[in-house]
Amino acid sequence: MSDPASSSVSWPPNWHYVAGEPAAAGDYRRSPEDFQVEEVLDFVPEGHGEHWWLWLEKRGMTTPDLARLLARAVDIPVRDVGFSGLKDRDAVTRQWFSLALPGREPPPGWEAGLVERGVTCLQAVRHPRKLKRGVHRANRFRLIIGGETIALPATRERWDRLVQLGVPNYFGPQRFGPEGRNLHRARQLLVRGWRKRQDPHGLLLSTARSYLFNSVLSARVADGTWCVPQPGDVLNLEGTASRFAATEIDESLLARAEAGDLHPTGPLWGRGRLESLGEVAERETRIVARCPDLAEGLVQAGANHERRPLRLRLRDPEWQSAGDTVRLSFSLPRGAFATSVLRELFRHPTLV
Repeated sequence: MSDPASSSVSWPPNWHYVAGEPAAAGDYRRSPEDFQVEEVLDFVPEGHGEHWWLWLEKRGMTTPDLARLLARAVDIPVRDVGFSGLKDRDAVTRQWFSLALPGREPPPGWEAGLVERGVTCLQAVRHPRKLKRGVHRANRFRLIIGGETIALPATRERWDRLVQLGVPNYFGPQRFGPEGRNLHRARQLLVRGWRKRQDPHGLLLSTARSYLFNSVLSARVADGTWCVPQPGDVLNLEGTASRFAATEIDESLLARAEAGDLHPTGPLWGRGRLESLGEVAERETRIVARCPDLAEGLVQAGANHERRPLRLRLRDPEWQSAGDTVRLSFSLPRGAFATSVLRELFRHPTLV
């Protein structure tokens, strides 16, 4: 494996595409209804308990903003509001929230403030426990795309290839903020020395790790090894948190990777042992070392080394032509970005 040209912390990035940069431009998210996201849990609330679980639909609002609105509506501290994942602001999203209301019901008229902000309560049910972060299994996306890309057979060919091969698991542009501002803020903070009070939710730490991960993934997309196991890779079993280091790659592992049963992983940088081995580990270290402010800052901040799959599989993918638009639907595991799928299909200023 050889590395592309040396890089540094910069924006916009030059992360590689599976089939080269798309030739045609496209549109998406022209209205919130064009970008719909639905959270998928592996369980259902039990119907009793101290926590009141709400299945809510929102538009034009971040998940934390809705959590604060709910806290005010039922007069509880915002720390007693639970949710699993952060959903897009400029979209129609449906997700669960939990409110700690032991022994009491919400006050009369609690929904009024939500309705004024365009939030709809689709279901309310009790459950014994607070909803924890990161417990949802997946997100289901329903998207409408338009523009010149729709008329090109190459766009459908790119989609079919993604369905068959998978999608590079890049962190999406929303992680880095408009024009990469979160990335520049992260670098400045890490150079000074990370302090929790300046990054209470760890957003900037996550931004720095995401940039380094994308850099490693881009190098492997460039030489075609992002979905093909290499000696020394840490391999992730599809749909699970299980992973193992493979010192040798035999035909069985290659066949399982081709079938989408397992995926190479890349580093979420931090302190601790790098799980990959040999040339894979050396290459990851070389690429990350090009951004020493981020890499060393993450270690000093105490972020622990983790791994993330380099590839996504589209679950239940659908393509429906509808005049001058196309309707796409698919499911992705939590932590994956629909914008990483769209950037492989067409050009758009926000899809870096």
